[in-house]
Amino acid sequence: MDNTIKNAQEIISRSISGFHQYILNDPVHVGYVSQNFCALTGFAENELLHESRDLYQSLVHAADLHIYTDFIQALQTGKQTHSCEYRLMKKDGSFLYVRDTTTVDRLSDGTIVGNSVLTDITELKNETVNLQFLNETIPCGFLKYTCEAQPKVTYVNDKMLAFLRFPETKNGELDYLEMCKDNIFLMIPMEERRRFALYLNRVYSAGVPIAGDITVLRCDGTRAHLFGWVTKCVNAQGDEEFQTVCMDITERHLARKANETKRYLKALTDVYDKIFEYDLSKNTVNCLYTNHSPIFEWMENIPMQMEDATEKWICSLVAAEDCDKVRAFFSDFYQKKFYQPDAKPPQIHYRARSSNGEMRLYSGIFLKMDQARSLYCCRCIPDAQEADHLRSENLSLKENMQELVMRFTDGIAAFEVTDDLVTPLYASDNVCEFFGLSKAQWLPLMQKSMPIRQFIAHSKTPYEDIARLLKNGEAEFAYFDLKTETVRRIKAICSQKSPGGSAPQYIMLYNLEDTQTANDKCSSDKRTVSIRTFGYFDVFVGEKPMIFRNKKSKELFALLVDRRGGYVSSEEAIAFLWEDEPVSPVTLSRYRKVALRLKNTLEEYGIQDVVEAIDGKRRIVTQKVQCDLYNYLSGKEEYSQLFKGSYLSNYSWGETTLAELTGNLLHS
Repeated sequence: MDNTIKNAQEIISRSISGFHQYILNDPVHVGYVSQNFCALTGFAENELLHESRDLYQSLVHAADLHIYTDFIQALQTGKQTHSCEYRLMKKDGSFLYVRDTTTVDRLSDGTIVGNSVLTDITELKNETVNLQFLNETIPCGFLKYTCEAQPKVTYVNDKMLAFLRFPETKNGELDYLEMCKDNIFLMIPMEERRRFALYLNRVYSAGVPIAGDITVLRCDGTRAHLFGWVTKCVNAQGDEEFQTVCMDITERHLARKANETKRYLKALTDVYDKIFEYDLSKNTVNCLYTNHSPIFEWMENIPMQMEDATEKWICSLVAAEDCDKVRAFFSDFYQKKFYQPDAKPPQIHYRARSSNGEMRLYSGIFLKMDQARSLYCCRCIPDAQEADHLRSENLSLKENMQELVMRFTDGIAAFEVTDDLVTPLYASDNVCEFFGLSKAQWLPLMQKSMPIRQFIAHSKTPYEDIARLLKNGEAEFAYFDLKTETVRRIKAICSQKSPGGSAPQYIMLYNLEDTQTANDKCSSDKRTVSIRTFGYFDVFVGEKPMIFRNKKSKELFALLVDRRGGYVSSEEAIAFLWEDEPVSPVTLSRYRKVALRLKNTLEEYGIQDVVEAIDGKRRIVTQKVQCDLYNYLSGKEEYSQLFKGSYLSNYSWGETTLAELTGNLLHS
């Protein structure tokens, strides 16, 4: 068969996209146009060919004429191949983007010709223009970064650069953008990095997007607050990467925080004599409220150097015998030793000189506002001679508190507790539901006192939990909100009991904001926790194996599973985890770290509710997990073949349960 192409002229004319030939000798003109080119532009051959004029140039969009002219001049310099992009006007008045690729050759008679192929890139250009329009008009920052332990930024758009105020790099200056691209955590304040890493771990392990807000560091040293989404995907190269879309909500966040702080301060001024704001990020202390004390009133709202101002106050006003104690208290605060998980707000009692010059007993407390700011609040403790005066003030305080909390609309309640009697002061609708009452049922109760046990009878909260709240001063409770059909959490804070026990205590409750988004909650609800004990111990969240970064924390979780819902004390856990070491301060400290790592790992996967901790004892909540051991012991026929003679092969202490299972198997 003869495969020689005999119809080359027809192929060039019909099949090669937009083929035409330039004659590059002066005057420049088009010497040949293909049928394909005519179909592309709508012009006939005789409308494009002229030996003394460049009719092709009249098709070029007026705004792109300079591009075309420079292109032709470059082609006239000799043999070469050049490409250029411009717009051509079609006969119907529309235009198309083309990429003109021309190869220059010189014929034997000296004529310089350019053989050109046009590619229609109109759709590609329109898509690029649309993307550029979106990038320039939608106020969203966009980031792409790797899924490494220290993520590297692979793309950042202009809006994100504006959010973070990256300066233009000048010669000899440090390139902050390149530094942050190499490690995204440089954009995050130190106190927020663990939370950000937790978000990324959860997105990676769960495979679902998470929305939330976070504080970031701007290049000028200030902070911005962003709200956005993080998702994991696979890029064009087949590599896993995180993508983030976010909005700058700094102004709204600051306004909300200022409003919340104002309301919170108003509540605190009804209880405390003086309030100081300590900002660890700025190393400053600011006097916010003095109750018209002449000693401090002159310095209200004047930020001062934190440690120097505090030491000056200690030296001038605190009783000599209490100075060291107060210094140690504030030193622990500077070193961030307070606010450990499940710890109460740090408090101190000391004697100091009051505004009238007398030495009086004071109570002080640090209340955490955010990662950097805390409020130090103190009040003078009345002595025995002032007891009558205090009792007369309690009614006024009660009225003030009721009026105060009525201003809150986002889920809050307050109570007065004297001995074993409780008087409700106020509650919003959602918090009423926590106690199993409607708003109409609640209002009459505000006018009388009743025993605590009777008051909480309609709720599902045990009396022991309320008693623990009165003793410890702080607690959290969960309840099912019928309106949202979700599990909500209540935070309770209780004032300290007076030494004599006659003065009332005040309890304030409010709904906790859920740190998970609706999507995250939904995905958490749908994800099951499956535990495998027969053979080697493993845990699966959904269909993915759970990764424990610490072997002992995994072993602790296995121990809780082995106990089948029973509580395990610190001492018992140490006896299993470190069989050859006695219980001592060293092993107790080591165990607390292991328990904290387990808690952090469960939080990363959004399943922290499968382990319950009370007074240092821990247990697995069996109703919230699926476990082959529990299924086998249920006695149901469909699970009777699960056990094959191997149990917790990772751990020697599993032999006790293994013997029990083997004995049951032999007797069945």
